[in-house]
Amino acid sequence: MNKKNISLIALVAVLLIPLSCKKSFLTQTNTFSSTAGATFQKSSDVVALVNSIYDSYQNSDLLKKSIWYYANFQTHDWFNYGADIVWNNYQINSDFGALSTFWNNAYIGIARANAAFGIIADAKARGIVTPALADRLTGEAYFLRGMTYYYLAGSFGGVPLELSATTNGLTPRSSQDDVFKQVVADMQQAEQLLLSKTTLPSTDLGRATKGAAYGFEGAAQMWLGNYAGALTAFNNPELTNNYHLLPNFMDVHEFDHQNNDESLFEIQFDVQGSQSWDGGWQNGGEVAWIDDFSWPEEVDNFGYDYGNPGLWLSYQPGDLRKGGTIIGPGDAIVSPGIVAKWGGIKGYPEVVSGFTNGDPRYIGDDGKIINTCGTATKPWYGVSDQKRSGYYCAKKWRDPNLTGNSGSQVIFGSQNQILLRYAEILLDRAECKIRTGDVAGGLADIKTVRDRAWGGTAPATMQDGAKYDGTAAAPITDPLQMVLSEYRHELTGEYSLFYDLRRAGPGVAAAFIHEAYGTDATSTPQPNPAPGPTHDGQPHGVWRTALPDGRDLLPIPQAAIGLNPNLTQNPAYR
Repeated sequence: MNKKNISLIALVAVLLIPLSCKKSFLTQTNTFSSTAGATFQKSSDVVALVNSIYDSYQNSDLLKKSIWYYANFQTHDWFNYGADIVWNNYQINSDFGALSTFWNNAYIGIARANAAFGIIADAKARGIVTPALADRLTGEAYFLRGMTYYYLAGSFGGVPLELSATTNGLTPRSSQDDVFKQVVADMQQAEQLLLSKTTLPSTDLGRATKGAAYGFEGAAQMWLGNYAGALTAFNNPELTNNYHLLPNFMDVHEFDHQNNDESLFEIQFDVQGSQSWDGGWQNGGEVAWIDDFSWPEEVDNFGYDYGNPGLWLSYQPGDLRKGGTIIGPGDAIVSPGIVAKWGGIKGYPEVVSGFTNGDPRYIGDDGKIINTCGTATKPWYGVSDQKRSGYYCAKKWRDPNLTGNSGSQVIFGSQNQILLRYAEILLDRAECKIRTGDVAGGLADIKTVRDRAWGGTAPATMQDGAKYDGTAAAPITDPLQMVLSEYRHELTGEYSLFYDLRRAGPGVAAAFIHEAYGTDATSTPQPNPAPGPTHDGQPHGVWRTALPDGRDLLPIPQAAIGLNPNLTQNPAYR
């Protein structure tokens, strides 16, 4: 193999192709065949360079098929239907396509960040950007590089640390701890340079802020076992004064509540082109297929991921998060935006058409058009093969503009994707307090999150509504198990849960999943053991495969190893 010295300054000229995304602040510039000095002649040119780092995240395959799948399929709360079914029994191999998507997009973003530091400094020296703007843009580059390494290390373990604007592409893996130390360093730099949420102009809504940097720094400190350092970050006034839980849990993920007071950082999307299959979404429209691919096939003709009935059972009675997280047979959708637009499930084109044609799947038990996610007598297992569980992700059923692959085929939506929000900060802080001996303080933070979940005051006793097999659940009394349970019930269906479980220590995730779902040596779907509407003795896409040792990490993509022989594979995949 030829060893090339790749200049990332030159690489930027190739990477800054015209791409658009939500908010005008992310406008970019085409700079093919140009030197850095000639390209960055105006302040807007330098801003466009930093915008291109944000753009590396505006990729459905990266967000959904890489980070979201890892955060959720690994826990068995959710399963995949389709070409990516190997997630369900932990049989992903190093040739799996989503891994290369993850790796390549991550290092493109890192390359853009590394290139940005020198270009911003030069532009500042030449008076092209003001010192204040230079500081903010540099802070954004540090933040985005640190966040990218956060997800790489959380998913793969140790990865190559590329920190220079030039590389030969042969950097070996650093240790997981060293990568998270770099995340901490990048976030601490960002904290000093970024704007506060309180001073960020409305035209820049969606950019990284000091609060977001403190949030990711604290999370990275937890990976390093530095819980005191994490508490220092989580207790910074940029977080405690400027971010708050929304009073109503349902509002957190509603389409009309994007960039809300609870959100620290979310990936921005916007409609700038077609939202259907005609190709407009590939040519300038920053939209994504992330949401309606989680709906029942009976509604959208997709249904590529679906829920575990054991998760539905696990919510404690009165917990309002259940209806806003997972919907099953006989459940009405509770999203205010969906109800206002469609009157609930009954208004979707596929449902209306099916009822009109007399299809029994769309006729409720009362003989009227169905307005629930299937019924107790006719669960929605999928149109063609009955291989889904009948339970679906209500967190990803919030954009009222989408119809899926039916009706007008509005498939690609502009729902932002929240990567970090204040409820997770409170639960992270609770874990840190408990681990450092302040159990009462940790329980108080947990109570804050749980009280919101009940719309007032949560029960004093914490326990699951029922176990995965329908038997009674015992009260949870161990403070750390309380935190893990709250991570699950607050954050499942988002971008954090399995990361938080793996971060808690070796074997913790496997033990937690075993306790939640009775995992065993099976590697094929098993019948739902719990009494209820889907208890018919047939396997409807529910796996109980135990998490194998070492498979809490993803394999290093084989394509990356082929390009860099200094990369070593994670042991479980050798």
